Amino acid sequence: MSFVSYIFQDWSANQDTSFKSRLSLFLFRTAQALQGLPTIFRVIALPARFIYQILVEWILGIEIPWDTQIGPGLQLQHGHGLVINHQTVIGKDCIVRNSTTIGNKKLADGTYSACPKIGDRVDIGAHVVIIGAVLIGDNAIIGAGSIVIKDVPSNAIVVGNPARVIRIQEPVEEAKHA
Repeated sequence: MSFVSYIFQDWSANQDTSFKSRLSLFLFRTAQALQGLPTIFRVIALPARFIYQILVEWILGIEIPWDTQIGPGLQLQHGHGLVINHQTVIGKDCIVRNSTTIGNKKLADGTYSACPKIGDRVDIGAHVVIIGAVLIGDNAIIGAGSIVIKDVPSNAIVVGNPARVIRIQEPVEEAKHA
């Protein structure tokens, strides 16, 4: 994948969202791509990461650290108030809405858990909290306001606090989402 196609990989997925979403993801992918440069050129990555942090995290209110593993086609719907821990893994073609927190939690012994691993084509509603070492299966739908603290199977629709499965949908073929 070329540098240009890498940094624009989320552009079309966000054509119906906002310029803010497109700009945030463009800067996110740029900061990631610059970090991949040979060591001698990484001097360029430092100011880019700083600019990314100032613009995206502080001004736009979208906290996605540049080293977070996110597949192509991430869609941010009203991304304000979004917090994603840098150890979170998000698959391809996912949707994340405003005021959502995805990350680890402090355990009883004072250590921190691992972060969520989110599959492909997962739709995460507004005001959702997903914390701990949970696995979210492909094609899952997390309803608005849900608190996810346990694994979610593929094709499940979950809602509530704590989130519970209300329905399992028919499996969706990946080709339909391509």
